Amino acid sequence: MALQRTFSIIKPDATKRNLTGKIVAKFEEAGLRVVASKRIHLSKAQAGEFYAVHAERPFYDELCEFMASAPIVAQVLEGEDAIAKNREVMGATNPADAAPGTIRAEFAESVGENSVHGSDAPETAAVEIAYFFSGLELVG
Repeated sequence: MALQRTFSIIKPDATKRNLTGKIVAKFEEAGLRVVASKRIHLSKAQAGEFYAVHAERPFYDELCEFMASAPIVAQVLEGEDAIAKNREVMGATNPADAAPGTIRAEFAESVGENSVHGSDAPETAAVEIAYFFSGLELVG
């Protein structure tokens, strides 16, 4: 397996409940290392630009409103097969379907407010990382 980087967001529902440390601990316990991190408050326009791939979907406006509702923590995670590992640690999008011990099983409030976002492929990770971080901020 290759060392890989992926992008992760701790979403507003989790930052509002002060779960950032608990969520980061789950990633670290799974062997992922945080190589970049920042807490920011997105505008609705910034959230819309980030989630542009979903612009035609019925949940897009609600998603953008939610992502702009409170601060997020954007981060880059690094590790062996990091994309798959991150998605495993996050759990299924619907917390009712998420495996016990995953972030969404423990912390998500609903399908929409599911505490975390993670890249789904290397190409997506590269685009998402570049949206939030310059090369100088990746300090692995």
